[in-house]
Amino acid sequence: MDVVMLSRLQFAATVFFHFIFVPLTLGLSVILVWMETRYAISGDEFWKRQVKFWGRLFLINFTLGVVTGITLEFQFGTNWSRYSEYVGDIFGSLLAIEATVAFFLESTFIAVWHFGWNKLGRKAHCVCIWLVAIASNTSALWIILANGFMQHPVGYTINDAAGRAELTNFAEVVFNSYAWGEYAHTILASWTLAGFFVLGVSAWHLLRKSHSDFFHRAFRMIAPYTLVLAIILAFSGDQQGKAVAEYQPVKLAAMEAHWHTGKNVPFYLFVWPDPANEKNSVEILGIPSLLSWIAYDNMDAEVKGLLDYPPSDWPPVSEVFWCFRSMVALGLLFIALAIAATWQRRRVDICPCLLKSLVWNVPLPYISIMLGWSVAEIGRQPWIVYGLMRTSDAVSPVPPSSVGISLLGFIVVYSILGILDIYLLRKYAIKGPDAQEA
Repeated sequence: MDVVMLSRLQFAATVFFHFIFVPLTLGLSVILVWMETRYAISGDEFWKRQVKFWGRLFLINFTLGVVTGITLEFQFGTNWSRYSEYVGDIFGSLLAIEATVAFFLESTFIAVWHFGWNKLGRKAHCVCIWLVAIASNTSALWIILANGFMQHPVGYTINDAAGRAELTNFAEVVFNSYAWGEYAHTILASWTLAGFFVLGVSAWHLLRKSHSDFFHRAFRMIAPYTLVLAIILAFSGDQQGKAVAEYQPVKLAAMEAHWHTGKNVPFYLFVWPDPANEKNSVEILGIPSLLSWIAYDNMDAEVKGLLDYPPSDWPPVSEVFWCFRSMVALGLLFIALAIAATWQRRRVDICPCLLKSLVWNVPLPYISIMLGWSVAEIGRQPWIVYGLMRTSDAVSPVPPSSVGISLLGFIVVYSILGILDIYLLRKYAIKGPDAQEA
């Protein structure tokens, strides 16, 4: 393997491991805000016990997740130095704000929140978890704004003499509409994942009739919340698909395995792409004009096909297509499960099939989020900054062996952290609330 592929694999591996931790941290922080606000307003000790139980799982996940995020930013200097040199003026400013403002605020107040239970009044303590949740979700915003620049570069000019892109309009970068759509979809996915995490853990205890009242009330609270999020998530995905159609039409063509430019383009329910022969080997059950409508809200709209672009500009078609279709299928499953959970939430203890489904569903939102991220990142190839810089031009001039050895090191260390996170979450989730919490 050459240094480009090894560097891509290393970044992909570290991002995927990091993404084991991030969505649950973002989503649980919001659920903790909801529960602790109810405690702060009512003084009802039940909600304090809920916050302490779910807060313990939140802290385990947050602590292990911090380590995996730090190394990501170092890779821009070690493996992607030409990229950093070319767009560091823009990209670096966004990451700097994330690290010095949002992450600093989050790390400070999570400590105050954890150690302040018997030292702060309940309203002051509640303010701490609000700040943690705001900082966590704001931290994600700055990172996705940086990624949004890679997907849809704005607010820059090329300095030919210096040989790099320079920031000309910071506001344009910050209010990049593509990035905000990407942020909304990611945040909603994270909140939905946390909702299903709470439902899955609660379902496990309800099946075993342990701490039934404690987990039944959590289930009743979170089921409709998760349903609303799952529906809004699907809507945000549709809106982001329209942004892809506008700014990255070749990625949309790969997502749908759409080869020939045309109007009134149908959407096929069953497709098997065959990139080697530049066609689909299977196309079944086409719904007339639906792809035109999905992409542009217009059934007569023209949708560009892959054959309108040189193959050197295509992303890997099969990978993008199957990741996208799998993500959409899981999204529909989540809506169906959330509807069933909401419908049965007051008598869910007599629905063992639904409870078992929710337990087995816990890993699926993680898989769905990783599939979505794959669509975004693999679909952007062969560009590291869309239309501006190719990935092959962005790597550091280092020997492949250096990247290969560090890749193996990352996989070993991150695998240990991932296994430790899953082990601790499973251990304390199964253990249930402490005696004084139950």
